[in-house]
Amino acid sequence: MTGHFIADLSLIATALILATSFAGSFVTAAFGIGGGIITLAAIASLLPAAAIIPVHGAVQVGSNAGRLAVMRHHFDSSALLPFTAGALIGALFGGALVVELNPAVLRITLGLFILWTIGFKPPKFLAKSAGLVGLTSSFLTMFVGGTGPFVITFIRTLGLNKLGIVATHAGFMTLQHGLKTITFATLGFAFVDWLALITAMIAAGLLGTLIGKRVLMKLNEAHFKTILNGVLIVLALRLIAIGIWPWITSP
Repeated sequence: MTGHFIADLSLIATALILATSFAGSFVTAAFGIGGGIITLAAIASLLPAAAIIPVHGAVQVGSNAGRLAVMRHHFDSSALLPFTAGALIGALFGGALVVELNPAVLRITLGLFILWTIGFKPPKFLAKSAGLVGLTSSFLTMFVGGTGPFVITFIRTLGLNKLGIVATHAGFMTLQHGLKTITFATLGFAFVDWLALITAMIAAGLLGTLIGKRVLMKLNEAHFKTILNGVLIVLALRLIAIGIWPWITSP
């Protein structure tokens, strides 16, 4: 169509989405978290409602896989098996109930949990609960899209350095978003209609990852953890605000 570029989006909208994908991957590679939410917020205002979560999931598969490839030597696989088992179960249950649960309640609960783990020492059981984290996060991601902050809350308990945190988070999120994408494809979402946009976003995200890693390498561990906590607080408050807003504005 005249004046349109990818997936029937205008050239300006497409450029904005690609720029956001670059910025999101840069932020996540540099500071550990936040990029997925940035990308989700941008496409939420530009894509049809039914395409937001599936397209975001597919893009996050590529973005996180690229980040994992760049930082593969720092990936910690010690909790991968139980996380995978839990994620499989969570994706199955989430896919079965995807239209039946209230996303607002889930967002508020997730936001409060993240704030709790930052304000207080994360509970000891969390470090040994990779299966539960995989199940819960994969279940929630079917409704709220970005559960990276929840997953990284668990990864922070593993005692990894900054590169280990970013690389391990990328690996776990690649798996989680991959399962989500497969689930939506099984439910009938036409990913082929969005393939050009998804591919372009992944490419832009890879560039953001390569540049973001350079920033990460220059941060010392203390500054990294401070920035990570700050970003998590902002994201948690955003989740709570989005969850509460419909109740405040409803007649």
